[in-house]
Amino acid sequence: MKKIFYSMLWMSTLLCCSSVFAQKPDTIAETRWNHSLSGWFYIMKDDFIFSPIYSVNKDWLHLEARYNYEDMNTFSAWFGYNFSGGNNFQYIITPMVGGIVGNTNGMAPGLEFDFVFYGFELYSESEYVIDFQDHENQYFYNWTDFTYSPLDWLWFGLSAQRTRLYQTDLEIQRGLLIGGGYKWFGLSAYLFNIGFDDPLFVLSLSFTFPEY
Repeated sequence: MKKIFYSMLWMSTLLCCSSVFAQKPDTIAETRWNHSLSGWFYIMKDDFIFSPIYSVNKDWLHLEARYNYEDMNTFSAWFGYNFSGGNNFQYIITPMVGGIVGNTNGMAPGLEFDFVFYGFELYSESEYVIDFQDHENQYFYNWTDFTYSPLDWLWFGLSAQRTRLYQTDLEIQRGLLIGGGYKWFGLSAYLFNIGFDDPLFVLSLSFTFPEY
């Protein structure tokens, strides 16, 4: 089974993924230093992948580091600019650029956005990986979540991803997600490719440091 995985990035957006936060905040605009650490566990029939992610946000600035994200044993660092605002409808839009080193060496322009409206949230992150060593290895990646939070500590919804994590008959992986949290801790579970021979289970554990 062919495996092309992810890496560590210094990026630019407030949320690593809407479901990795321990609680859905009242506002997605931040004015203090905000640190978030998460671990993503990809569980397949015959393989297991762990991808840690660390992000930092302050006002317009977003930095993020990832490992095993674009490719296995690959690190990437991203920098971006947060455009945020809103009241009942809140938004963050983050254009960014990152460098990639490891099994894959290159760069990637990217975009993340997060829209929140009365408990509904649409989060998406995209990037186009430019491989300096092998132009045929270039690809477009996207992860999108649409969730609803009936309570601050509970969220559930739909998820889709276009990835090179592993080969399946599906160009776009589709699935369900559910998550919950308490204070600074969060846990989310994803199930992709439901009803197919190659299901993918993803588990996310997160810790959001107190702001300062």
